Amino acid sequence: MASYRAVFDAEITFSNDGGLQAQGFRIDIPGPEITDEEIGRLFVTSLDLLMADTVVISNVRIIEEAHKGTRGGPSDPRAS
Repeated sequence: MASYRAVFDAEITFSNDGGLQAQGFRIDIPGPEITDEEIGRLFVTSLDLLMADTVVISNVRIIEEAHKGTRGGPSDPRAS
């Protein structure tokens, strides 16, 4: 069975001020059909970000690549 990862850029703002940007970030995803909103949720979960307010995902590419164990992702046993 194929494993997929999303490669993307992200901008997060926090409800207590501040923000975070990422370029070319990779996360495990359950399959090639995934929304930006779902990618954003996995991104926030994988980094254990608290108080994330807005998440903007851009430049998404879906690639076939072995899962690396993204926290909260499809290969995380705690996500079941």
